[in-house]
Amino acid sequence: MNETSVSTDPSRVQLTIRAVATGMLFGGILSLCNIYTGLKVGWLLGMSMTAALLSYGLWQMLQLSGRCRGLSILETNISQTAASAAASIGAAGLVAPIPALTMLTGRTLSWVELVIWTFSVCLVGIIVSIGLRRQLIEEDSLPFPSGAATANTLLEIYSHGSNAAVRLRMLGLAAVAAAAVKFIEYFAKLGKIGIPGWFKTQAGGGMEKAGIAGYTPTNLTFSIEPTLMMYGVGIIVGPRVGISVMAGALIAWGILAPTAFEAGWVTPGATDATWHGEGLKWLLWPGVALMVSAALTSFAFSWRAFLAAFMPRKKPSELSSPGSDIMPRKWFILALVAVSAISVILQTVLFDIAPLTAAIGVMLTFILALVATRVSGETNVTPVTAMGKVTQLAFAMIAPAQPTANLMAANVTGGAASQCADMMHDLKTGQMLGADPRPQFIAQIWGALAGALIGCAGYLILVRDPVKQLLTPEWPAPSVAAWKSVAELFMKGSDALPQGALQAMVIAAVIGIFLSVLEKTLSEKNRKWIPSPTSIGLAFVLPAFNSISLFLGAMVAWGVGKLFKHWAARYLIIIASGIIAGESLSGVVLALVAIITGNG
Repeated sequence: MNETSVSTDPSRVQLTIRAVATGMLFGGILSLCNIYTGLKVGWLLGMSMTAALLSYGLWQMLQLSGRCRGLSILETNISQTAASAAASIGAAGLVAPIPALTMLTGRTLSWVELVIWTFSVCLVGIIVSIGLRRQLIEEDSLPFPSGAATANTLLEIYSHGSNAAVRLRMLGLAAVAAAAVKFIEYFAKLGKIGIPGWFKTQAGGGMEKAGIAGYTPTNLTFSIEPTLMMYGVGIIVGPRVGISVMAGALIAWGILAPTAFEAGWVTPGATDATWHGEGLKWLLWPGVALMVSAALTSFAFSWRAFLAAFMPRKKPSELSSPGSDIMPRKWFILALVAVSAISVILQTVLFDIAPLTAAIGVMLTFILALVATRVSGETNVTPVTAMGKVTQLAFAMIAPAQPTANLMAANVTGGAASQCADMMHDLKTGQMLGADPRPQFIAQIWGALAGALIGCAGYLILVRDPVKQLLTPEWPAPSVAAWKSVAELFMKGSDALPQGALQAMVIAAVIGIFLSVLEKTLSEKNRKWIPSPTSIGLAFVLPAFNSISLFLGAMVAWGVGKLFKHWAARYLIIIASGIIAGESLSGVVLALVAIITGNG
């Protein structure tokens, strides 16, 4: 990645009210998109580039009116910093441990409690990032690819404004198209298009005993969905993930689910319905084992990053004090102590976690957030899942059979790690633009607050009853499934498992480890042929129609990329982002309509 910087006048104002307010506005909106996407497919998407384009475009339009000037490049950087912080609020627990807690214990949090909790998780990550910036960005010069890509995009659009206008038009048109399709699907009550076929059940098998003579691919969730979001996700993740998810769907829903039904390990549903919920009761366990073993194995290969995090390349005497380029060292220490104390108090007050147990969780957060941020800087992948699972495993020993402590202490670790990495990518953008990091630190805090205020409200609108809504074909919520099942397993032991699931988990874990080892050890040329174990495991939780859409989107992106390489590199991700934003926001609107009309 080209890291060309622009020389900027240090006296130029960066932190303006309009820049921060714009970032908070767009970030709050994008937080709804990420929460919607996270509950659908289990992934949170980086929104920095989208936010930068939206902020730039809004103020360019206002400038054309002659009433104000457009944002400078450094103001746009502040705006995207606040927006990306807000957009990532889902990682603070809203798409995984918080709904998992409700499903396991029945405990629900009010909007005020959610705002305070998620904002506190973000603050831990933001403060930790202050102490890491100089070492990881200045001294170690880690690439932080997403941050570098955002910087290069800003440099490009401020040099060639017309290109930015084209991107914004494509973003808007894609969003409108996806929203229109979603509204049509909802109000016209369009169903999914079933894949033809019929399979006779085995004589004497579990399905025949349940009175089912045969079943269709639609029963096993194989169909084509009319809405566009999963196609957009497929465009972003690319062919390797798309093919891996499709392979996982064929294995899980085409082979293992019928086997489990025929063996009588789980009971199928009605013949005129999809059997996602019934099949998930069994498939969930090997799927989670595959995802967790792959994530932890991949994390284990980051041992060099782990050691490097505590062994700076320069001697301590040659390094500035932690936080000295953003705030004085004593203020940094005070801030670190304050956010730690707040986190411990909130864990104790909100979740009745013992203070010592909560304090251990916060200390783990400092270590694992540091490692996760370094890994993110090197690979562009923040191992939030691995961080959370390491903490869940630790608390299975520290506080056994306590699902609340297991989930919410790990929530701090995973959420803070995500926010820390998010800020570091934004700080990388700022470094390449010649920006002062202090204004970005302030913008990040305001952005996190906006994300908490708006994102938590959106979560409560979308998920009014996690027990009934989640782990369903409409809301597969793979991350919730993973967090819930791990906590449940640590709480109940093997009693939580249906028949045959333990053996399947062992096999899946071995496969996850094997594929992850191949991923890390093969050459880059050969690595692309290795299926993604995390994506295969994800397909065990998603209904097959989601996997089909994701696969088709990835294949379309691959084909377009081959035929129109230059065009695809510039515009394809923007179009996909528009599709995801359009359907996500329309989904929130439809949830509000359902509440108002009493149909929700």
